[in-house]
Amino acid sequence: MTKEILMVVDAVSNEKGVDKDIIFEAIEAALASASRRRHGEDIDVRVSIDRETGEYDTFRQWLVFEDESTELEFPDRELRMIDAVDVDENAEPGGYVEVPMDSVEFGRIAAQTAKQVIVQKVREAEREQVVEEYKDREGELLSGLVKRVDRNGVYIDLGGNAEGFVAREQMVPREPVRPQDRMKALLIEVRSEQRGPQLFMTRTSPQFLVELFKIEVPEVGQGLIDILGAARDPGLRAKIAVKSNDARIDPVGACVGMRGSRVQAVSNELAGERVDIILWDENPAQFVVNAMSPAEVVSIVVDEDARSIDIAVDEEKLSQAIGRGGQNIRLASELTGWELNVMNETDAEQKSEAEMRELLELFSKQLDVDEEVALILVQEGFSTIEEVAYVPTSELVEIEEFDEDIVSELRNRARDVLLTQAIVQEEKIDETEPAEDLLSLEGMNKALAFKLASEGVVTREDLAELATDDLLEINDMDREEAGALIMKARAHWFEAEQQA
Repeated sequence: MTKEILMVVDAVSNEKGVDKDIIFEAIEAALASASRRRHGEDIDVRVSIDRETGEYDTFRQWLVFEDESTELEFPDRELRMIDAVDVDENAEPGGYVEVPMDSVEFGRIAAQTAKQVIVQKVREAEREQVVEEYKDREGELLSGLVKRVDRNGVYIDLGGNAEGFVAREQMVPREPVRPQDRMKALLIEVRSEQRGPQLFMTRTSPQFLVELFKIEVPEVGQGLIDILGAARDPGLRAKIAVKSNDARIDPVGACVGMRGSRVQAVSNELAGERVDIILWDENPAQFVVNAMSPAEVVSIVVDEDARSIDIAVDEEKLSQAIGRGGQNIRLASELTGWELNVMNETDAEQKSEAEMRELLELFSKQLDVDEEVALILVQEGFSTIEEVAYVPTSELVEIEEFDEDIVSELRNRARDVLLTQAIVQEEKIDETEPAEDLLSLEGMNKALAFKLASEGVVTREDLAELATDDLLEINDMDREEAGALIMKARAHWFEAEQQA
């Protein structure tokens, strides 16, 4: 039977392309299983096959525990040290002791247990090979034949025992899919599991759209054109932002292709999804204007602090700018990274006037100046008291209606306003006192406790809920010291758990 073992190993290894050691281990497991059935299912058995001759030995083994251990559950395959040393004087807790036992014949189980275990081991090895092959390929576009379709999603044969899975929610809505269709998808996750799919893919991500253009537009693959962003409403509409690295190449035209052939090929792959090619611009305002295509923008107001942009369009073009269900404005916002507000010209003018009135009132009241001076400040682009207080004097003096005396007075008044606001804020901070349990915490000092309280960290529980980085943002200190202080604040949590 020893020769038969070697023949089985050679045959399976050659047929499946699996390492011989894996086959040997499968046969050892099968022989051990047969021995357990013969002598009682509860015992533990180890089989060792000589890789050269095919001869094998069988051993009964026991897992060794400390004498005082309370973890023993299976007396037929576990021993305490006091009994284990009788079997093997070199026994150690956590290891095994064993004695030889009669081996079962390989021939009796060759058609049953060994076959099942070998098939299982081969399948596991094949799955491990797939994971090993694809683990560094996440984000790559893959293509294969549709193997089957069910209510969970689509299974794609990628070749070489590899099978990709596109979940239903990762499919382009309403696209027809049939077995044996050729399908492309983006690999997003490789998961090593005993059962079920391992290669998870998507057809709905913006990156999938980018990868399709890399295939259809050679200039993108060559680095002559960059795709700097994409936004999608899968199956309906998408926008991509393109930029040329060669002044002689029109990036939009290259992506559209002759008579729209390139963009049409991408659209066909995405069940007719309409794709707008947008010219990227380093100026955010111009980029937003481009991204709003096909709607024409009349005027634009940028708020850099709020990272939002107000867009005015003609009344008759308003619905086009917004798009069905807000689709156009939403995609443009995702593509540019700015919050976009679309309105008609009348609403834009009214909003602008309202904001101007607010600023006029702010400057008039806070700086105690008449409306004419306030209007000059607004018209010159000032929007906060801080700007009036700290913009260089030279810039203020350049304003035609202002001289050095007016500028000096305005700056002094603005700084007085800021100082008053700071004092009021400081008084509010002083009113917030730390709780006694925070003050008495080991490692805490009074100055730090009051600083924490001013930031809303009033109690020990508040401190316990902070992360180390949160504490470092409030107070500049050593990272280890910050971590230790938080752990002191959390100590009562662990004490409560232990008591429970």
